[in-house]
Amino acid sequence: MHPMIESMRGRLVVSCQAYPGEPMRDPRTMAQVARAVVIGGAAAVRVQGIADVRETVAAVDVPVIGLWKDGDDGVFITPTLEHALAVADAGAHVVALDGTRRPRPDGLTLAQTLERLRAVHPGVLVMADCGSLDDALAAQDAGADILGTTLSGYSGERPKTEGPDFELVDQVVAACALPVMVEGRVHTPEHAAEAIRRGAFAVCVGTAITHPTTITGWFGRAVEGARTPA
Repeated sequence: MHPMIESMRGRLVVSCQAYPGEPMRDPRTMAQVARAVVIGGAAAVRVQGIADVRETVAAVDVPVIGLWKDGDDGVFITPTLEHALAVADAGAHVVALDGTRRPRPDGLTLAQTLERLRAVHPGVLVMADCGSLDDALAAQDAGADILGTTLSGYSGERPKTEGPDFELVDQVVAACALPVMVEGRVHTPEHAAEAIRRGAFAVCVGTAITHPTTITGWFGRAVEGARTPA
């Protein structure tokens, strides 16, 4: 196994992203957040956007999983070869991309995308963000290095679970030989621990660590729900 992937075994990966229009939607800010989570023990970080990848690669000494979101529906996580090449050009150690079986905007298959990406960047690793077991099996056949459960509940094949899709985790771990990174709605330390107990290679947490707007909302609603009427 590649040493960079091995360094994530049984470890926490943290996704450092902010949505467009938010106060933290700034590459330097995201790089600082990445530095903070590495101090806290993150074995790798996942960041979105070319500028964010560049800033974060320069700021941390752990693997950077980079992606480029273009759009907000359908195939939009590093959707084309052009996007994947740009992420790799920016210095990402791992390129994360849509690993579903849905048609890609540039008409290439996932296998063609990976082959052409590696023709330019031979050493780059690829994380396939999958939404189902069939996606994971197809991504493994296409040549991905890491399988993510990122798109479970978002690609139309599986229902959106309240927490992580542990049923999918069980399926992919049992059926695939590649490392499985659980990502998506991992909202508590217990969720993360349960993923590892079920055989996940690593766990990626985003919102519950790096999105203060959402976290504040969780606490605010809990406080309001417990408030005694005046």
